Amino acid sequence: MKPGAPAAGVHPHGAARPDASVAVHRLADFVALTKPRLNLLVLVTTLAGLYLASPAGVEVTLLVNTLVGTALVAGGAAALNQVWERRTDALMRRTSTRPLPRGRLGTGEGASFGVVLSAIGLAQLAIAVNATAAAVAGWTLISYVLVYTPLKLRTPLATLVGAIPGALPPVIGWSAATGRISLEALVLFGIVFFWQMPHFLAIAWLYRDDYANAAIPLLPVLEPDGRRTGQQALVYSAALWPVSLLPAAVGLAGVPYMMVATVLGLLFVWLALRFARARSMATARALFLFSITYLPLLLGALVADRLWL
Repeated sequence: MKPGAPAAGVHPHGAARPDASVAVHRLADFVALTKPRLNLLVLVTTLAGLYLASPAGVEVTLLVNTLVGTALVAGGAAALNQVWERRTDALMRRTSTRPLPRGRLGTGEGASFGVVLSAIGLAQLAIAVNATAAAVAGWTLISYVLVYTPLKLRTPLATLVGAIPGALPPVIGWSAATGRISLEALVLFGIVFFWQMPHFLAIAWLYRDDYANAAIPLLPVLEPDGRRTGQQALVYSAALWPVSLLPAAVGLAGVPYMMVATVLGLLFVWLALRFARARSMATARALFLFSITYLPLLLGALVADRLWL
């Protein structure tokens, strides 16, 4: 090295060169705040609502603006949720490595990111789609961040409350295509609402020790024997079955869909019954794994039947 030459990785004026890997890792952390895997299901249900309302086809511009706007609002809501829950996330093994509990991102950064993302998404839906879709997305954001999130630390009923914003994405899709909320949209809401309950109860049982460590009063934490958890999973699965048949009653589907819905519904009830009878990791995991395949299969069958009617 020549005398006076800067060391490797150091700027001639003495400052360290920007580290590209640091920027990449920070970008990855911001992406993680949006919970991309979880919000993929949000987009799937939004897309289903959009196509069910427009069996003749969806314009590309409407499709893109609806999905992008919804994704931004959902990502912003997820970021704000993590800002709110950063302390409890730090106490749970499955969430302790998130960017905020680990300190890789600051609370202000997370909050600003969530607010900006949500605002852009709502503006896109309002301007490029319609006011009804934007209003439904706005209520989804408010009920998720300002109602469900704080309730999680106070009551097990938060799970029921949280199912409301979770069931609104197909309504966003429907209203994006039609500009209104109709009976068909409410049927789609009902399907996703009732599906979420056994799905969430299975998760709560699988991670009950984590939730207990964070003092989150979910039903399996308050009642460790899991009896009521299993009972409720069975009740909501049984209720889901007839609700899943309602699309045929409102003209969204025919016999082929009803056959698929019946088979899927019976399987769901059977797995919930197994869990209710023997509350174990194996029965809870089987219920959870089926739940994450049930909804895409059911909505896929509904869309296929609708497009072929």
